[in-house]
Amino acid sequence: MRKIVIFPDLILVGSDERLFAYRHPIAKDKEIKKYVMVVTCAERYGLIVNLSRFVHFGKIAEELTDKLRAVAKVDASFIINTRPAKKVADIFLEGIKAYGEVGYPGEWKFHHQGGAAGYETRDYIATPDSSQIVQPNQAFAWNPSIRGAKSEDTIIVNETENEIITDDPEWPKVEVEYNGEKISRPGILVEG
Repeated sequence: MRKIVIFPDLILVGSDERLFAYRHPIAKDKEIKKYVMVVTCAERYGLIVNLSRFVHFGKIAEELTDKLRAVAKVDASFIINTRPAKKVADIFLEGIKAYGEVGYPGEWKFHHQGGAAGYETRDYIATPDSSQIVQPNQAFAWNPSIRGAKSEDTIIVNETENEIITDDPEWPKVEVEYNGEKISRPGILVEG
């Protein structure tokens, strides 16, 4: 068996009511009751990748499922619009527009939306005023959030399409459509 060496740079864990109060909760001495988020930034061969995943114990409330689907569509906007030679500010503004389209205008103001990744967890944080231009083979990690839900993976911008390099084919998925393109985003793993 081949040994894969991955170095964690950041691991955040939060659960239950804290996920609705904080976008990036730090670990506390608190028992998990129903809902947990794990955020990981890890390095392998120099590239730091970022991802967030959720686990729910027992039946999920419909409101939470709706939020997950909404934030997945916003994430799809960021991923699909991140193409070579495109201005990062334009991608960001499309993401803000997507928040409004899914019924959560203004949620983007409560946490950064991500940006280019590489030798740091983010080489820079994207904003509506970003002057950077997307380069071929560049890594990006977008992380839109709606109170209680978030979608985050790391992509590599290829010439013809983007590759989600932190995708786990066995993780539950949410299928969304953005501008006629279908994309799978991480769902919530339900246990029990």
